[in-house]
Amino acid sequence: MTTIDALTRVRRLPDRALGDRAELDAVLDAGAVGTLSTVVDGLPWAVPMLYARIGDAILLHGSTGAGALRRVAAGAPACLCVTHLDGIVVADNLFNSSANYRSAVVRGQLEPIAGAEAEDALTVLSDALIPGRSAEVRASTRKELAATLTLALSIEPGQWTVKARSGPPSEGDRNPGVWAGVVPLRTVAGEPVRADRVPDDVPVPASVRALRSR
Repeated sequence: MTTIDALTRVRRLPDRALGDRAELDAVLDAGAVGTLSTVVDGLPWAVPMLYARIGDAILLHGSTGAGALRRVAAGAPACLCVTHLDGIVVADNLFNSSANYRSAVVRGQLEPIAGAEAEDALTVLSDALIPGRSAEVRASTRKELAATLTLALSIEPGQWTVKARSGPPSEGDRNPGVWAGVVPLRTVAGEPVRADRVPDDVPVPASVRALRSR
């Protein structure tokens, strides 16, 4: 068994592992923030980052001044972890209490994107997070693009895992006198809050309305 196979194999509760690529895409597309991890000078390094899946790649970006991010861009192995907490599972004892969740881990090496491709990738990433926003504002300046490190993590067969749990608590002690069940959790977009410097007569743009409705 190769190292990648050993890392990819789900040993703890393997029945919760999902093996279809469509299930991976669904977990990634439902989120916007993941934790990017690697090792720098023998020490662990992890940082939450905005991301968007576009086809067979995950787009990320950050400051060119971030030293650890430059290490990843130079070829250091990395992984991105995304988790959605869908509910707290309340059993009739602490041991059997759990959580409903969907999670994905994608491993590989991030490839830097440069030039016009980087500008296009940043536009795609922005529109994935705020649909249509790029058409409502000015284009990025050369200075802004030069200060931004744009990266792509390819989704390769055998280098990702998906795991999920749903449903009620397990039988536990089967104590009818102790409440058991699920408390659902969800993330929703609230009403947009106007910045103080924006006049009241400036309408909420279509991109923000689309984000609110999504």
